[in-house]
Formats: sequence, structure tokens, C-alpha cells
Amino acid sequence: MNYKRIRRIRELREDNDFTQAQIAALLNCSQVSYSNYEAGRRDIPIESLVRLAEFYNVSVDYLLGLSNVRERYE
Repeated sequence: MNYKRIRRIRELREDNDFTQAQIAALLNCSQVSYSNYEAGRRDIPIESLVRLAEFYNVSVDYLLGLSNVRERYE
């Protein structure tokens, strides 16, 4: 389980004052599914990772915990 990823998607959501239901709607999934992503009980689909990176304007590497650099690559 990648705790950095779990922490980062939760922190980004909370820092931007979004609910799990709002982000689930953005990803076209249920709130329960999104909750499972944050809890690490389900892996996030690639399409959803890309959508989250675009939405929060961060790199996918940042979301995955592979980089501490938040900025997206050009």
C-alpha cells in the first residue's frame, strides 16, 4: 500500500475544500469507490489518476508518491 499516495489525494481534496462526493462525481464513480481509493482498499484507475492530476494541476508522479515536486511536467 502506498501511504504517500493515499495521504496526497486526501490532502489535495481537503486543502481545496472538496467532499469525497464532489471528487467522485468528477471521476464518474461512486463516493464509496472514491473513499476506497483514499483508504487504499482499491487502486485508482489510470484514467482517474490523470483526471485528478489535471484537476489539481499536479503531476501523476506526485499523486503516486514518486516525486515530491507538485508541478506538472511540460
